[in-house]
Amino acid sequence: MPLVAHNQLPTFDVLRRDGHVVLSLDRAQHQDIRELHIGLLNMMPDAALQATERQFIHLVGSSNPIAQFFVYPFSLPGLNRGEAARAHIAKHYFAFEDLAEKGLDALIITGANVIEPHLVDEPFWEPLIDVVRWAETNVASIFCSCLATHALVKHYYDIDRVHLPQKQWGVYTHRSTAPDHPILRDVNTRFEAPHSRYNDIPRERFEAAGCRVLAESDIGVHLAVSPDGFRVVYFQGHPEYGAISLLKEFKREYNRYVAGEREKLPRIPDNFLTAEGEEIAEALISKLTRDGKANAPQFPEETLLPYCDNTWGDTGKAIVNNWLGLVYQLTNLDRKKQFMEGVDPDDPLQLGNS
Repeated sequence: MPLVAHNQLPTFDVLRRDGHVVLSLDRAQHQDIRELHIGLLNMMPDAALQATERQFIHLVGSSNPIAQFFVYPFSLPGLNRGEAARAHIAKHYFAFEDLAEKGLDALIITGANVIEPHLVDEPFWEPLIDVVRWAETNVASIFCSCLATHALVKHYYDIDRVHLPQKQWGVYTHRSTAPDHPILRDVNTRFEAPHSRYNDIPRERFEAAGCRVLAESDIGVHLAVSPDGFRVVYFQGHPEYGAISLLKEFKREYNRYVAGEREKLPRIPDNFLTAEGEEIAEALISKLTRDGKANAPQFPEETLLPYCDNTWGDTGKAIVNNWLGLVYQLTNLDRKKQFMEGVDPDDPLQLGNS
């Protein structure tokens, strides 16, 4: 599905240079192709703001070419932002009030960093829930990543997440538990996916809420859907991550430890680097442990880059493609025709099989 560069967001230029199909607004307006308008609520911290923006827009634009995509990034008050991030948002992002007035077909909500023990005490909580309440009756589906999943499960079902003994980060093998679901159509029954989180919602809590678990692994649920099967899609992992996302996080946490901003030395993300990369990372940690922070070696990002494999990208693209295909059908229904054929247009699972 071609993306439409409908404003001056730098991400469009980056994706175009990378070989992605990005149409100019003028060209898009002269093509007889349906449009889908997707909101992207980006709550990620400054260091990951633009990378997350690119990752999700790339995922959307990698779907099958049945529509032209307008993606509208926006953020929330209550998020701690530096000057550069505020300037980027002011120049390139949209105001939620304007998007709500014009309308959206679907909504993506990213993860976020939290500072409070309870999500409801976060400064961004009420603005986030305002967006969610609007989306409930104004978009076909909400797609959640990581923290957004925990926030919406708390909002809808008053279910709290469980704090983990240590950060769960790395790449893990998952298995589909519902290969018949249209969101998993043509997706391998066993696949890898990255996680990066301190908290977890166990399978039994999803199921107690009536949600259906679609994919999980030894470290827990990766993908679930709301009881209706489609209106909210819950990821605890990060289908949007690029090949070096975990490497960037590892570098950031390493530098925070050296600077005294975190107490514990970060461990190497699980199952992420090749064997050669693991050896380099282990040597780095050993040297830092032996010589101390005052003599800390520089994080070897360039050295580690060749040892970062992306083993989950195709799966993430396939799932987003299936999700957007359902959104496309649900937002372009001839209701009379659907009813006559015995398909309930309010049942996206029937649509996915039609």
